[in-house]
Amino acid sequence: MATMESLIGLINKIQRACTVLGDHGGQGMSLWEALPSVAVVGGQSSGKSSVLESIVGRDFLPRGSGIVTRRPLVLQLHKTESGAEYAEFLHAPKKRFSDFAAVRKEIADETDRITGKTKQISNIPIHLSIYSPHVVNLTLIDLPGLTKVAVEGQSDSIVEDIENMVRSYVEKPNSIILAISPANQDIATSDAIKLAREVDPTGERTFGVVTKLDLMDKGTNAVDVLEGRAYRLQHPWVGIVNRSQADINKNVDMIVARRKEREYFETSPDYGHLANKMGSEYLAKLLSKHLELVIRQRIPSIIALINKTIDELNAELDRIGRPIAADGGAQLYMILELCRAFDRVFKEHLDGGRPGGDRIYGVFDNQLPAALKKLPFDRHLSLRNVQKVVTQADGYQPHLIAPEQGYRRLIDGSISYFKGPAEASVDAVHFVLKELVRKSISETEELKRFPTLQNDIATAANEALERFREESRKTVLRLVEMESSYLTVDFFRKLHMEPEKKPEKNANPSDPNNDRFNDNYLRRIGSNVNAYIGMVCDTLKNTIPKAVVYCQVREAKRSLLSNFYTQVGRREKERLGAMLDEDPQLMERRTQIAKRLELYKSARDEIDAVAWK
Repeated sequence: MATMESLIGLINKIQRACTVLGDHGGQGMSLWEALPSVAVVGGQSSGKSSVLESIVGRDFLPRGSGIVTRRPLVLQLHKTESGAEYAEFLHAPKKRFSDFAAVRKEIADETDRITGKTKQISNIPIHLSIYSPHVVNLTLIDLPGLTKVAVEGQSDSIVEDIENMVRSYVEKPNSIILAISPANQDIATSDAIKLAREVDPTGERTFGVVTKLDLMDKGTNAVDVLEGRAYRLQHPWVGIVNRSQADINKNVDMIVARRKEREYFETSPDYGHLANKMGSEYLAKLLSKHLELVIRQRIPSIIALINKTIDELNAELDRIGRPIAADGGAQLYMILELCRAFDRVFKEHLDGGRPGGDRIYGVFDNQLPAALKKLPFDRHLSLRNVQKVVTQADGYQPHLIAPEQGYRRLIDGSISYFKGPAEASVDAVHFVLKELVRKSISETEELKRFPTLQNDIATAANEALERFREESRKTVLRLVEMESSYLTVDFFRKLHMEPEKKPEKNANPSDPNNDRFNDNYLRRIGSNVNAYIGMVCDTLKNTIPKAVVYCQVREAKRSLLSNFYTQVGRREKERLGAMLDEDPQLMERRTQIAKRLELYKSARDEIDAVAWK
């Protein structure tokens, strides 16, 4: 099995890593919350700082009146075999402190860095590691002292703020509570015991410490408390004798103070029978042993939380995208993969997997026929216009049998009207394709993190669509012009085989309307031309959609980004990287997730390696 040193040292390491990533407890379930810790709780002037200094064997905590501890202090003790004592702060990792007066000043300065020179508090912890042959492996969290009234310079809510902060540490089930109470105060009114009773009513997580035993009135003692009769806990009470103010003023060495403490209990008529279970040295060993036991018990639940969090972090990374490789080839591959992802979405819109492609069919089935119906053939083939065109086509020599040139001019003029609907169909499909490009870019999840690449793809796709539109316009106009360039002769031959209507019986042969431009004659020409144009209209109604689909839709599916691929392949690494430029907030979010993921994986591996040695 793992040793006490390795387990506690591992938890210390994970706690430090959590703090670097901004996970410092008091904010819901997290890895920090799952790690067992010893939270030191006590009212102001309860002797809390003196207890910690006695456990460490060094005078290193700021002192003063009012609230001195204004940020949680995570104190990690590391037992060394020999050598000089020194301290390190997480916020100053490259600096080693061997002067503990400098440690005290650094704690005060780091507190002020977050809270300012005010008397306000912050839940962002200070991490202090002390390496010494005179300590046991242990982690303690020193919390602001509980108070009942706000002093000058503090907000009215300071009492509640401190209690809420302390409560956030001690109410989690993996927290071991070190409740500090002065012996010269009724234990029933102890702030620390009151709070511990609320969050740990069975006393399973609470260790009671009684300080200032040497300052009790003569004839009184705290034996009832220390033996668990006044207030019972699951763990033994421990008495502590702190240095006197005179000793502090004289800078009495903590090692000497420990010896004096042992002598006090050994020679005390009241506490002599409890001497082997009293004092700061015994307290440190007791807490270290219990912390190791709790860590061992909590390992399965810690690993379960780590595995669950790793799955959640991986899922979030997949959602926002993995980090981008620095290699140019990998970047090119990623850009091409993103383009293919967009292309798949775009084709799904066209092929019916997503909505939008049906609008193209709507152009052919509704818009084009409606436009063809509105063409002004009735005006172009009116009797007056037919007469005008035929007369102009004859010139100085009237036609002999049939006005062929007049027919051709009337047909050419009618067919030219088809150019408008043909071009309108091209433009309508172009608009639909542009809209589908926009929607496809917004719906391609992989592209959302790369706004620059989105713009590049949109620009390239729209440029390609413009080329396709121009080619499509040329093609549909050619279709219209082909109908003018060669007329279907059989259509007119069939017309001549049909018998002409005989003139009415009452018609006057000498009537001027019966000349070669009489109404019936002109009406027949207009009717013949209209019938031919109807046939052409039916043909174009079928061929224009074919041409549009071939030139625009088919090409968009086949080669929308072909030119873009060629251009990207020629770009240098720096320009490729610029195309994969991301939203800075998203990049920061991914970096934080990646760091947390690395922390959790490392924690899991190290726990697995240590827990079952």
